[in-house]
Amino acid sequence: MQVPLLDLKLQYASLREDILSAVTRVCDSQQFIMGPEVERLEFEIAAAIGVPHAVAVSSGTDALLAALMALGIGEGDEVIVPTFSFFATAGSVSRVGATPVFVDIDPETLMLDVDRVRAVMTSRTKAIIPVHLYGLCADMDALAAAAGGVHIIEDAAQAIGASYRGRPAGALGTIGCFSFFPTKNIGAFGDGGLVTTADEALAARVRLLRNHGARPKYVHHEIGGNFRLDALQAAVLRVKLPHLAEWNRKRRANAAKYRELFAQAGLSDRVRLPVEPAGRTHVYHQFVVRVPERDSVRAHLASHDVGTEVYYPLPFHRQPCFAHLGYTADAFPNAEAAAADVLALPIYPELTVEQQQHVVDSIAECVA
Repeated sequence: MQVPLLDLKLQYASLREDILSAVTRVCDSQQFIMGPEVERLEFEIAAAIGVPHAVAVSSGTDALLAALMALGIGEGDEVIVPTFSFFATAGSVSRVGATPVFVDIDPETLMLDVDRVRAVMTSRTKAIIPVHLYGLCADMDALAAAAGGVHIIEDAAQAIGASYRGRPAGALGTIGCFSFFPTKNIGAFGDGGLVTTADEALAARVRLLRNHGARPKYVHHEIGGNFRLDALQAAVLRVKLPHLAEWNRKRRANAAKYRELFAQAGLSDRVRLPVEPAGRTHVYHQFVVRVPERDSVRAHLASHDVGTEVYYPLPFHRQPCFAHLGYTADAFPNAEAAAADVLALPIYPELTVEQQQHVVDSIAECVA
């Protein structure tokens, strides 16, 4: 039995005619950059995920970059980030000239350790970027208390549709950043992103920055960037958006089935499953377990046609481009431990119970 990490062909097959119709609509209009498709997507997605203002941009990375620029963060400033995340979280901070300050993670949620955030804050701290990792929101109330008014930029690239104490990801901080990379819970046919905020003036500033700071055309009030979303991507996302809630429901159902199957296999003391603290709704962009001798387990699964991935094998403090910051590996023991034993298993909505059983049985063969 083959169990890929993700099978986007199944999703596409169910939406093929609607997507081709949407793409044809854009082609017939010959308006490919911004325009009504993007404007409608922004309105529809703001309503769907429950945020006041949504600004579509060219990628999740550019969403982070535009957010930092809109908040005026730059040279001489510090931004606190977890050392365990996708590279864009820290890379965007460096790109605006600020200094990323790395913090270890909580060993259970694998997200920012709030106590450590407090310990590294200085007068130069201008923002904190919690990552809603794998589809679970960070502990935002605790972070807000620790921040003391410092801006919180949500890296919600993996968490569209997730919530924290009844509030949606993207509406929990000063500004939120989402990704529409094809593998996300709702993915475009290429790169795409979104910035969300409750601050109307801040949303207007992001809109200005995404088009080279121009208003009107050829009158540039500041130096922005080309962060515009293509109309074709917006059209594809508009077709997919009505299905997001159901896809997230199926991901949650698959996560529940995994928990049942792992318990039945007697693997509770050998395989650490993802946590879902009370008051938080996980949307399982990834179902990440922790296993001893992870690399050998992964190789065994590959031999049984089970797709997996490691998110993430090398924390920021050990990335060559950040060597100048002077961090040592022993400063972040929880991130080091996670990098050594995390393993993402298939969790996409179309996954069958039989495929999940095969995944668990294959793991049982080498860790039981």
